Amino acid sequence: MASGDWMPLLFCGLSIPLSLFMWLGNVAFSKFWSSDFEEPAVIPPTRWLFSTLAPLTLMTVALRRRSVSKSGAALGVVIAFTLSISSHPFFASLVVFFFSSSRATKFRAQLKRKFEHDFKDGEGQRNWVQVLCNGGMATQLALLYLIDCGSGERAIDFAKEYRSSWLGIAVMSAFACCNGDTWSSELGSVLSSRDPVSIISWRRVPRGTNGGISLIGVVVSLLGGLLVGFAYFVTVRYTVDAKMLLVSPPQWPIILFGGLAGLFGSMLDSVLGGLLQFSGINAQGKIVDAPGKGIRHVSGLRILDNHSVNLISSIVTGVTMPLLALKFWPVR
Repeated sequence: MASGDWMPLLFCGLSIPLSLFMWLGNVAFSKFWSSDFEEPAVIPPTRWLFSTLAPLTLMTVALRRRSVSKSGAALGVVIAFTLSISSHPFFASLVVFFFSSSRATKFRAQLKRKFEHDFKDGEGQRNWVQVLCNGGMATQLALLYLIDCGSGERAIDFAKEYRSSWLGIAVMSAFACCNGDTWSSELGSVLSSRDPVSIISWRRVPRGTNGGISLIGVVVSLLGGLLVGFAYFVTVRYTVDAKMLLVSPPQWPIILFGGLAGLFGSMLDSVLGGLLQFSGINAQGKIVDAPGKGIRHVSGLRILDNHSVNLISSIVTGVTMPLLALKFWPVR
């Protein structure tokens, strides 16, 4: 058996006793904390099994494709488990973001190697810091959803299910923001025929410069967000009870707010990057993120790094989109 071929078998074998152990713990905990007048809130064992097996499978595939490092995979399992046990649309948003952004990172890699100083082979090999900054906000919101609303899928209905609707849009928007920004930077930089324009000075800057935008980059950021919104919408349609959907408002605006989150998050990331991230160009003509000997300053101050900008953008987008959805969501 080749090296690594045993990992799927090991994870499949471990997922059953792990999920059983967590389900028994959930039963015991619910019996201990519930009152005599309340039905104990117990998550079904099949959900525990799926929420254990699916993240392990996802991270196994990611490791084989070199999309994450070992530290990134370890944290990714925790994040994916939290999202899946909370609500399957959350997990679907993560899966779509992860695979589509990884493919975007790999797209025309030979061109990116020419202007990216820290270029990595494969699909990006995200470490635990990158995983945390891209998925941390959504995971925190999913935990709040699990604690406040319980495990399960719910339609977006601000009138009857305000808290679950607010948190659901927030989680989706956080991932749409990250996906839109990744598509914009990874695809826009190699699809555009001209160098980008700084969103701060509106002057031409070298490819890979923080804060640089292009028309193609703006369009693909919208498409990246739409894809996450579409994944959330489809999962809601197939996992929420049909009777609940009949009495709920239309769910299709999820897709539109996903696109808006992708566009807004990408623009916010560009503004923060153009102002607070250092961009310089070295003697080889590659963009670097720290000053040094032989480095010519292009834009930005050295206050934040790329991880910090991603985290801030996902937080702001995750909080802003539910407020807009609350105001503009159609009613039945």
